[in-house]
Amino acid sequence: MKRGRMGLKRQTFPSHEERAKRQKCRASSSTLATSEDWGNLPHHIILQIFQHLSLVDRARASSVCRCWNDVFHTPDLWRRFEFELNQPATSYLRSTHPDLIQQIIKRHAQHLQYVSFKVDSCTESAEAACDILSQLVNCTIKTLGLISTARPSFMDVSQAHFVSALTVVFVNSKSLSSIKIDDTPVDDPSLKVLVANNSDTLKLLKMSSCPHVSPAGILCVADQCHGLRELALNYHLLSDELLLALSTEKHVHLEHLRIDVVSENHGQTHFHTIKRSSWEALVRHSPKVNIVMYFFLYEEEFEPFFREETPVTHLYFGRAVSKEMLGRIGLNCPRLVELVVCANGLEPLDEELIQIAERCKCLTAIGLGECEVTCSGFVEFVKLCGGRLTQLSIMEEVLIPDSSYNMEQIHTEVSKHLGRIWFPDMMPTW
Repeated sequence: MKRGRMGLKRQTFPSHEERAKRQKCRASSSTLATSEDWGNLPHHIILQIFQHLSLVDRARASSVCRCWNDVFHTPDLWRRFEFELNQPATSYLRSTHPDLIQQIIKRHAQHLQYVSFKVDSCTESAEAACDILSQLVNCTIKTLGLISTARPSFMDVSQAHFVSALTVVFVNSKSLSSIKIDDTPVDDPSLKVLVANNSDTLKLLKMSSCPHVSPAGILCVADQCHGLRELALNYHLLSDELLLALSTEKHVHLEHLRIDVVSENHGQTHFHTIKRSSWEALVRHSPKVNIVMYFFLYEEEFEPFFREETPVTHLYFGRAVSKEMLGRIGLNCPRLVELVVCANGLEPLDEELIQIAERCKCLTAIGLGECEVTCSGFVEFVKLCGGRLTQLSIMEEVLIPDSSYNMEQIHTEVSKHLGRIWFPDMMPTW
């Protein structure tokens, strides 16, 4: 009997405190389950989450429930969109699904405001972009960008097809403020349509390498679009008349003028000269304007440039440039802020750099690639510029050791004049 009684397990009951604790845990579990009902999240919370998702993830999330699908079609999520058009056979980049493109055209064309088309090198991709543009008849686009990720495939599209599609957007938007159509077959008549419908809103126009546009075509834009603040074009479109049109009292202050100076056919391209008075008129009207020039010329083609004072602020030379040319820059470019020289001959550029440092008081950035400068000449250049040089990108092989400095000493001396630690670059950083 004793053994049997001892083997029985004594029955116990939870205390009042334990029962209260268990009830609290059950209530917390119930609350957690309710809070994890994601379908009942407020609309604005789901919208914020969707704004941080990629398009693919957003589309997947929209299939969770009807509420999330409604948020997926909220106009705010479709104001900015990039169409990626690539051919699977020639590109590894992902392309926007055709079904999604049709859905956008049907349900969200009127919501699109900031639109870009990124196409690969295939003509089919550029034609697909034109087909989409031609369907945006109810759009209110403010920003339009046509971007070729490889060679300019828009140039292979029929000009009539391209212009017709672009005109649809120009006519229907009525509020375009920013347009990037580099390397496209846009022409003078289509620019007239742009001006007729968007002259009050256009602020930025980038159209480098557009061979079907004439100086008269771009002049029409400058004459009518008085709010234009940024302009990018090829040098053959630049004229005295254009600079004077941008300098009238009716025109706002120009902020950025980019000019690409490109030689299409070696020895066969003629480059005209812009009058000094035209440059001066522009700077008087827009004293803070940045004038950026990209040069891709052969040495013998530089003859017309910088013979007189030119208010350029940023200079980039993609091919070899002569000592004489750099000497002219030191004499006639007092507003120069940045200079990048990718290549030069085998003669040291000491005198030219020192002259640039002495006369170009605004210079804050310089990059030198396949050039030669003695260590003493370079130290003198840095000493004259001092701490105003915020960017100093010089390849190590550019510097030639001399009797004053070797490669181990140069970084210490240059760092002293800059007021910060500096070392030459092992590879180009521009």
